[in-house]
Amino acid sequence: MTAHGKEHLDRQYGLLTAIAAEAGVSLSTVSKVVHRRRDVSGSTRSRVEELLTRHGYVRSWDPDPAEAQQIVAVFRDLSGPYTLEVVRGIVEAAGALGVDVVTGTIGARPISTWLQRCVSLRALGLIFVISMLTEDDQQRIVDQHLPVVLVDPLNAPTQDIPSIGVTNWSGARDAVQHLLGLGHTRIGMVAGRSHSLAGAARLHGYRAALDEAGIAYNPAFVRATDFDFGEALSASKHILRAEQPPTAIFAASDAQALGVLEAARQVGLSVPRDLAVMSFDDTLVAAMASPPLSAVRQPFEELGHEATRVLLQLTRGQSPASSRVELATQLVLRASTAAPRSVAVS
Repeated sequence: MTAHGKEHLDRQYGLLTAIAAEAGVSLSTVSKVVHRRRDVSGSTRSRVEELLTRHGYVRSWDPDPAEAQQIVAVFRDLSGPYTLEVVRGIVEAAGALGVDVVTGTIGARPISTWLQRCVSLRALGLIFVISMLTEDDQQRIVDQHLPVVLVDPLNAPTQDIPSIGVTNWSGARDAVQHLLGLGHTRIGMVAGRSHSLAGAARLHGYRAALDEAGIAYNPAFVRATDFDFGEALSASKHILRAEQPPTAIFAASDAQALGVLEAARQVGLSVPRDLAVMSFDDTLVAAMASPPLSAVRQPFEELGHEATRVLLQLTRGQSPASSRVELATQLVLRASTAAPRSVAVS
């Protein structure tokens, strides 16, 4: 270290020591406020921040106020309808606050690289969408106090990293209860992968609705795939080849539901006359499908706004009220669901 650099550090240390004495707190507490740690009370933080401003303390890593502020939003991919809806919500929410959004995928760079990239860009923080963080990634976020928010994480994060999602279990339960209410008793499901928290919750909601109705779970009626059209098409044809196939199928995403519709077409079934189809997501493609899909609607715009709001709250050193936020889903009924023919005729 140069003599000039040592002199600068000595001045900074002396200033922080003086601020600690004036505020009546420890130097460690002042350091936590400087580094925007969240384990400091609001009143203490306000008092120390006011003194830092009054004494002209400048955090060397803070962005120049004249520069455009930005956040980074990282997705598993940018190909599906779900991704496009969430991107729109984040961009619109950030834009309303005068913040730019840099987008990317974990296919181009792993999460560890995006964490480094966030620092080099001097971005305010990161939003990871449908991503799986390793223990090392999570530890780095916590240790370096990086503002990070997760949207629909694939694995359960540490309590120190906030996450945003929807009521997947109850939404799926509502969807299957609707099919049961129409008179369906043989209900299949194209589910998500078990390692996905959202996928697992939707499967559990499906099973809960069947159990409450006194209907035994039939594993031949359930196939797990990625939230993907092609895999769902193959899985649906497998389900529909059963000796007594289901009269309704619940898909865990719109992309999978489109695969169910195509499978029904290929095997000569009419929707909803021969097969009722219910989806989860209600992205723009749901209403454009043929027939338009009944679906569990995720509040995508609200998801984006909430993720952005919590992230900017973290950048100010404020802890969110809860480490996990779940937004309510809503059942939207369209032409893809109807009573089974035996019930409709009687």
